Amino acid sequence: MKFRILNFFIWIFLIAVAMFCGVNGLALWPIAAAAIIYPVFLITISTNIRWNVFVNGFHHQENHPKKEVCLSFDDGPTNVTPKILDLLDRYDAKACFFCIGEQMEKYPEITQDIIERGHIIGNHTYSHTRKMGFLSSKSLAREIDACNIVANDITGLNLNLFRPPFGIINPKTKSALDKTGHLVIGWNLRTYDAILNDKSKIVNRIKRKLKPGDVILLHDNKDQTPIILEQLLLHLKSNGYRAIRPDQLFKINAYN
Repeated sequence: MKFRILNFFIWIFLIAVAMFCGVNGLALWPIAAAAIIYPVFLITISTNIRWNVFVNGFHHQENHPKKEVCLSFDDGPTNVTPKILDLLDRYDAKACFFCIGEQMEKYPEITQDIIERGHIIGNHTYSHTRKMGFLSSKSLAREIDACNIVANDITGLNLNLFRPPFGIINPKTKSALDKTGHLVIGWNLRTYDAILNDKSKIVNRIKRKLKPGDVILLHDNKDQTPIILEQLLLHLKSNGYRAIRPDQLFKINAYN
């Protein structure tokens, strides 16, 4: 609501200034520039989940006293997920999998296996549509609810944690979450495993930036992710780190 009010007054201000300039014969280019810059500003704040502009989420635990980090995997489950689960078992690591409803329907056994191995699952919407940033609040709420229904049918659990596809958070997302009641889990250390192909570069970037309380974003729908994950797990082990779930790090409930 606060953002809507601010947004309204900004546009009223721009219109008023434009009218003033028009009446007094002044140049209108600053207004045109502002009209272009402002939408860019809106897109920027909507795609930077860690800024907490619209919704307060959990992205990292600042000044965490223990050498603990969270591993999180988006966009599964897929046929890559079992390889990731085996690696996590081998290194005694736990994680959160933000699952797409359609993928859980496709791989119900893998979805159940995630839970049975001591990990948790979170809501990543039903379809993960590329139109996510343009959905109405009602449509987004339906996406979230549909994902929860699938998860509940397979596991009997009611998901409480949500990660927005593409990290898009806007006023419509806030409105949808006000209805569904989910908590937002973001990240503060992105691996870019879904974009970059240089595995060494990805791993070195994580090593360089890693610190206690980090939430690390990976994807369990990419063939290269298990290779990256094993190198990361080796680094964590050799440096005395422990991989835990976000509900443990932030002391919140994974399920309702």
